[in-house]
Amino acid sequence: MAQTRIPCLMMRGGTSKGAYFLREDLPIEQRLRDKVLLAAMGSPDARQIDGVGGADSLTSKVAIIGRSARANVDVDYLFAQVDVFQPRVDYGQNCGNILAGVGPFALERGLVIATGEVTRVRIFMENTGQTATAVVQTPGGEVRYDGQARIDGVPGTAAPIVVEFDDIAGSSCGALLPTGHALDRFDGVYVTCIDNGMPVVLIRAADVGRTGYESPEQMEADEPLKAAIESIRLQAGLLMNLGDVTHRTVPKMCLIAPPVAGGAICSRTYIPHRCHPSIGVFAAVSVASACLIKGSVAHGLAQLPVDEPIHLSVEHPMGEFTVALTLSNGSVAGCGLLRTSRLLFDGQVCIPSSVWGGK
Repeated sequence: MAQTRIPCLMMRGGTSKGAYFLREDLPIEQRLRDKVLLAAMGSPDARQIDGVGGADSLTSKVAIIGRSARANVDVDYLFAQVDVFQPRVDYGQNCGNILAGVGPFALERGLVIATGEVTRVRIFMENTGQTATAVVQTPGGEVRYDGQARIDGVPGTAAPIVVEFDDIAGSSCGALLPTGHALDRFDGVYVTCIDNGMPVVLIRAADVGRTGYESPEQMEADEPLKAAIESIRLQAGLLMNLGDVTHRTVPKMCLIAPPVAGGAICSRTYIPHRCHPSIGVFAAVSVASACLIKGSVAHGLAQLPVDEPIHLSVEHPMGEFTVALTLSNGSVAGCGLLRTSRLLFDGQVCIPSSVWGGK
């Protein structure tokens, strides 16, 4: 069978990995594009053996990037979560980890020209309509990938990429506290529903009979806990203006506990049905933001710094994730993150021509 060859960069962004495409190299019509992405990643299949996906939600991700026509923006970025097990592509969220690779991709593909030792790439996130700036190391006019920055969940070190976010509160749900309350109750369990870049439902681990320090493997094997969490998720999704979330990957669910390693709070995050080995970028931002909201389930557990700018360390199974938050009149006004990225492969991904014959 003939194959259609599509230019693609495989990149690690933060603690995720994905296929990065130029917008112009994919079909315009969404249903056809989804079929192309499913074929490229090898979904649905638990091993994704017939595609380039990594058989895990953290490695079955896609970035679609094009030159932007918007004022003061360099590139538009559309994130696609390709389901491993179902023939479904979800565009209902951002991915801050994959975002870390967007600046380097834009420079690699000539969408942005390096401006010196450091290049600032302005990015419009199509999924939610927000903008961010990636600060990329570009000595000699080329993207630098080696360096001394270290992030938990990634072996070794790499060049730092600082991602600065504009106001992302309510990016998916319309408000930082989409239910209108810092505290809600589902199935007798108090929760906080928050969206500061990622819709997240926070639950005190002790309120569901757990410590919050269990390993991801223990969380995965705890079927009664997963059933209880899913019941809360379905109810919360409706009140968070997300509709029926039965077949969606948001909101994420996060069990929290007091910190044990010098951070602000300890977390165990579901994405939404499997326990994350660390924590997603925007989920970490939402969790950190909840720590500052009086009356939330996180506020009483968190160990908060007294100085500004506020740096909150969210502990997770593989280490910690530090979020820098800025306040305005006591409310969260912006945030910044340190990430790294690396180009893994530059070539063409092949799909059956019966799926799409190409441009």
